Amino acid sequence: MTQAAPDPVADELLRRLPASPDAYLQKLDLVALTVLLVEFGAAQYRSASFLDDRILGPTTKGAWLPLDRIDEGSRRVVDPRPLHYIFHTGHVGSTLVSRVLDETGVVLSLREPLPLRTLADAHDALGRSDSLLTGPQFDSILGALTRLWSRGYDATRSVVVKATSSAGRLAPALLDRREGSRAIYLNLRAEPYLATLLAGRNSPLDLRGHGAERMRRLAASVAAPVAPLHAMSLGELAAMSWLVESRAQRAAALRYPGRVLPVDFEAFISAAADGTRRVLAHFELPPDERFLSAIGRSAALNRYSKAPEYAYTPELRAEVLRESRRQNRDEIARGMQWLERLARSDAAVAEVLSG
Repeated sequence: MTQAAPDPVADELLRRLPASPDAYLQKLDLVALTVLLVEFGAAQYRSASFLDDRILGPTTKGAWLPLDRIDEGSRRVVDPRPLHYIFHTGHVGSTLVSRVLDETGVVLSLREPLPLRTLADAHDALGRSDSLLTGPQFDSILGALTRLWSRGYDATRSVVVKATSSAGRLAPALLDRREGSRAIYLNLRAEPYLATLLAGRNSPLDLRGHGAERMRRLAASVAAPVAPLHAMSLGELAAMSWLVESRAQRAAALRYPGRVLPVDFEAFISAAADGTRRVLAHFELPPDERFLSAIGRSAALNRYSKAPEYAYTPELRAEVLRESRRQNRDEIARGMQWLERLARSDAAVAEVLSG
């Protein structure tokens, strides 16, 4: 049998894996049971809005490795930090809050790690005939990921993983993994959520792209029949997205009182110092009063968090919402009417809508 040629990049990344976030698990392939390890540094974590394939480039050093070798390395992680989470319902300021935490200097933020999305889909399939994983396999992979996410740099007091919006359904699996893990769960009330979502140029693609998975979750949780995805208007799709993710938020907050902190983004942005102080306290991080007193001038609050090269002040954010309410008035109304109709036939929906 021909022996595989040595791979110095793979060997170096595996050597650094237990002690340094610089060896980052970027992708998980559940068909081949392999992972992509890449070299990634502290400055890159701070600048990256998303830890998906956009962080890869022609000069990226990386290697595909068997999952069992990564699991072995994860069990040798040294000096793990407290691991916390930002869950959210989508387009509700989660990247902004994550960047505010960056500015404390004591948090390593991991924004939307791609393997978390892969595991969320895999979790949905557990127990079905088409599942690629058994329950114990899923738990083992999740354990390896959380151990690796807990690595930090010298100044790191906590690691905070910002999930994608649809990965909020994994909150129970993640919080059950570590008793000390906490989460904030960002959301908006229904009407400002619809106005925010419909203001985005890519909203149709975003809503349709997540629509099938969210519709499956909705259909499994409500008794009343709902219109098929293809028959829904854009405003109704936005309302359905808000409802599904808001129910996930409510379920997590009820299941983990004291460990999941619901945060209304409008309230946070209107009093950023108080909101940040509350988040820091929840994550058991020290409040820096000098930092908090200057937070109104923070780059995180005055730049577009997903593309910091663009200015995006609270005043501009408010103007975008006003314009959306003018331009998308009919679709916002359709979405609110869809929610109200469903609430009349489903008490659980009514509770979420009134809460």
